[in-house]
Amino acid sequence: MGEFELLAKLRERLPKDGPKVKLGSGDDAAVTVPGGATATSVDAIIEGVHFRRGETDLRTVGRKALATALSDLAAMGAEAGEAYVVLGAPADLSEGDFLALLDGLLELAAETGTTLAGGDVTRAPALTLAVTVVGHAATAEGFVTRAGAKPGDLLVLTGEIGGAAAGRLLLEHADLAAAVPEATAARLRERQLDPLPRLRSGHALAGAGAGAMIDLSDGLAGDAGHLAGASGVALEIDAGTLPLAKGVAEVAAAAGREPLELAVSGGEDYELLAALPADRLAEASSAIGEAAETTLTPVGRVAAGEGVEIRLPAGGRLEAKGFDHLAEP
Repeated sequence: MGEFELLAKLRERLPKDGPKVKLGSGDDAAVTVPGGATATSVDAIIEGVHFRRGETDLRTVGRKALATALSDLAAMGAEAGEAYVVLGAPADLSEGDFLALLDGLLELAAETGTTLAGGDVTRAPALTLAVTVVGHAATAEGFVTRAGAKPGDLLVLTGEIGGAAAGRLLLEHADLAAAVPEATAARLRERQLDPLPRLRSGHALAGAGAGAMIDLSDGLAGDAGHLAGASGVALEIDAGTLPLAKGVAEVAAAAGREPLELAVSGGEDYELLAALPADRLAEASSAIGEAAETTLTPVGRVAAGEGVEIRLPAGGRLEAKGFDHLAEP
């Protein structure tokens, strides 16, 4: 099946365009009438780097491709709007494989209120999905950036961390699964393979006054450093307060890793780290509860200075770095 036949099959499956889309997939460009302000982000997942074929079905790969892009909108407190997908297809990608990827994209799009408004298909040496997403707010000031943290703010974290890194270990070393019950191992693998963008939580935190926010794609240690640098402040994180996903400690120990180090450096949790005025914590926690998406945990504070300090419960500091795609192996 050729490129044009694939695109035709894609368009047959697309649902009705969202209210901000005047002209969707099928022409030379999409036309939107967003009103207010828009935030745009681009992300990509590549076979052999972000996923391995055979570890999961391609429907889940399609979900992850859209989820990782939408997570950036969550960190801005944005309302999801449109997505544009470029598929790089290797020679062995069948029509069934293509449709499975599309099913995953459409499934998460429906769950998050996202319109698939366009894209492209091209040949590639490895399966690649590059996704551009557009989010919306009433005004530009409605978006939360990384640059608004102030000394005295609390640091709060949605959900749990370490699950995706532990899941990656389980996928690469099957013998580690003996360290935890199978149901726990399955949940950890799912955190790696099928992350969920915290869109409702990001919107709730923005409404509750979060001054700065970032999603944890490259690990708490690395992403906290980005937030600190953009805001020109220091972040003090209490390691003992960090909410680790169930099973992380056991899997880390079985792999000869320190659980806290794995949790803060592993990446791909796609939770949100936010700086919040101390007097808005109750409001933010209530808003997160109403969003019914996850939990909110205070994990530290913002101070004058620079850099990130992760303080261990017994004293001392945890030395950890986030994931860097371009670092030397």
